[in-house]
Amino acid sequence: MKIGIPKEIKNHEYRVALTDQGVSELLHHGHEVYVEKDAGIHLALTNEHYERLGATIKATKQALYEISDVIVKVKEPQLAETQFMHENQIIFSYLHLAVEKEMTEHLLAKRVLGIAFETITSEGNFLPLLFPMSEIAGKLSIQEGAFYLKKSQSGRGVLLGGAVGTHRARVVVLGGGTSGTAAAKIALGMGAHVVIFDKSLARMRVLHDILTGSYQVLYPSQDALETETRRADLLVGSVLLPGGKAPKLVSREMVAAMQPGSVIVDIAIDQGGCIATSKPTTHSAPTFVDEDVIHYCVTNMPASVPLTASRALENSILPYLLKLVGHKTDAASEGDSIKRVYKTLRNDPHLLNGLNVCNGNVTHQAVAEALSKKWVNPLDLF
Repeated sequence: MKIGIPKEIKNHEYRVALTDQGVSELLHHGHEVYVEKDAGIHLALTNEHYERLGATIKATKQALYEISDVIVKVKEPQLAETQFMHENQIIFSYLHLAVEKEMTEHLLAKRVLGIAFETITSEGNFLPLLFPMSEIAGKLSIQEGAFYLKKSQSGRGVLLGGAVGTHRARVVVLGGGTSGTAAAKIALGMGAHVVIFDKSLARMRVLHDILTGSYQVLYPSQDALETETRRADLLVGSVLLPGGKAPKLVSREMVAAMQPGSVIVDIAIDQGGCIATSKPTTHSAPTFVDEDVIHYCVTNMPASVPLTASRALENSILPYLLKLVGHKTDAASEGDSIKRVYKTLRNDPHLLNGLNVCNGNVTHQAVAEALSKKWVNPLDLF
């Protein structure tokens, strides 16, 4: 198959979906790889580097999309990219369609197959392609939170780990999944006192086993949430409903009760955010102040560490991409290729869970519910 790797155009998005290692693996399996000019420039991967591997450089985004059977991206397509898509093209990327109604309409109109990294599953309902970026975002949430707590950034002037004779900072984490756990570990490593909420008793037990330092694991009752958010120096939102909008666990009134100069980092902003006052921000303008609280709600946090993030993402997506596209000898024509993809999806429920849109239909139930769209069982389509 013809696989295209575009240059990301979202604000300050420095990652690339496939590095030299991934491209080499696809070529080894007999596929043709096309890379948009300067797609890997932020990782010091030049056009010549990709060409030496055997990939073909395309000078424009239009040329890349028009020739490619499969587009492998990092972030959700931007509206400017949808004009170049074509029917039966596979968009393999983070999509976050539950909060992207306009984008969803464009993908439906183009009748593409939109396979979202964030809803592909593995055994135990694990989200293997969401894991690496969630882990990185969780770690970054504490770095960014600590930075904006400084008085020079209009924060409270609190050091996470405190000092001799002073109180350590209180970090409250909403959600004990991948990003929340990563945030808690970094905060504890920096000496903060951490309160982490999770509604799963099984997960609460796991957190008790794996965390060390000054921490509490609590069930998110309304009283406990109100008490702990009010005392927080740094509040990290990391709640996830796979494919759907994040629930609003913290109301505006609760934010107003927080200490002036405290900081909120809402990792869940990709799915609408779990804090009522959150709204998407960018790396160009990462923060805003509401109710005297600093909000950091960048929708592509891992983009700030593209070397780490691109390699980690590639390690996760490559096995699924290879399963999806197979080997060149598996299909003799374009029509056979899409039939083989349909067969793979039909026979692999975990990969099928990643299919959000197909042939003009919404095929992921949580996305359909979030957008008030009709859900179509993908197995009825192929």
